[in-house]
Amino acid sequence: MSMITTVRSGLKLAALAAGLALALPGAPALAQQKFITIGTGGVTGVYYAAGGAICRLVNKDRAKHGIRCSVESTGGSVFNINTIKAGELDLGFAQSDVQYNATKGLAQFKDSGAYGDLRAVFSVHPEPFTVVARKEANIKSFADFKGKRFNVGNPGSGTRASMEELLAAMGWKLSDFSLASELKADEHGPALCDGKIDGFFYGVGHPSANIQDPTTTCGAQLVSLTGPVVDKLIADKPYYARATIAGGLYPNNPNPTTTYGVLATVVASSKSSAESVYQVVKAVFDNFDEFKRLHPALAHLKPEHMVKDGLSAPLHEGAARYYREKGWVK
Repeated sequence: MSMITTVRSGLKLAALAAGLALALPGAPALAQQKFITIGTGGVTGVYYAAGGAICRLVNKDRAKHGIRCSVESTGGSVFNINTIKAGELDLGFAQSDVQYNATKGLAQFKDSGAYGDLRAVFSVHPEPFTVVARKEANIKSFADFKGKRFNVGNPGSGTRASMEELLAAMGWKLSDFSLASELKADEHGPALCDGKIDGFFYGVGHPSANIQDPTTTCGAQLVSLTGPVVDKLIADKPYYARATIAGGLYPNNPNPTTTYGVLATVVASSKSSAESVYQVVKAVFDNFDEFKRLHPALAHLKPEHMVKDGLSAPLHEGAARYYREKGWVK
């Protein structure tokens, strides 16, 4: 009776067929489907969009390799690395400075120590540190934020880690702001336009919907990050570089904004499946023109830079295998 019931039930029959397919040596790859998850950042940031672009290309060929890729919106760089370490994410986005600190056991990884199993996959777009001010706050330089209400970023994000490094270099404390809010990236634009904060700091690729919204909605102004302190940070830290946000990229901001920043990178663990990482890398670089079209921040990427720039952890074996096949690394 139970066999008749099983056969009559469409769902149970499908499950039975899948089970048989897994048991048979000649089973198609699709039956042995593997799920991988990429940790990103806030849904209005470029990490989330870039992660979606990667998964779209991976999933296009899932009938061949049996891998289904999904993205998860997360707290950002530090969260992603810690969650990969815990075995709960396969890959994740992280700022190049956060990757460096994790491999060396510095800054936010000082207590947990160097993460020896961290592996680099590739770097992606530049992420200039973007300071945005409420139009009515009359901010001309970052120093003008002293005594103002400023969003320093949520704990666990690369933005917050970079903000703390800048403040330390300036000799500032969080108490130098009248309010140091810890809003997530998706919340700081509305808070600025609602008059709850006077400014925010955010490491992000451009153009970003996250910056587009407050510049459009309430005429928010981009503020340059320059001067001797920034010059010293760039000279001292291998993961920082100067950056310019083009004038006219955002409404009400006709002039270029001079700043500095990091690179977005994709990382994994040495325990992440070599075959899965290989297929992710292959999906991106075999469809590279399409990948670059999936978000404006990706438009100017070059493979020769992506396989080395901003990477301080060793290459993941799955990534290295593809790069060797292409002759990009020895």
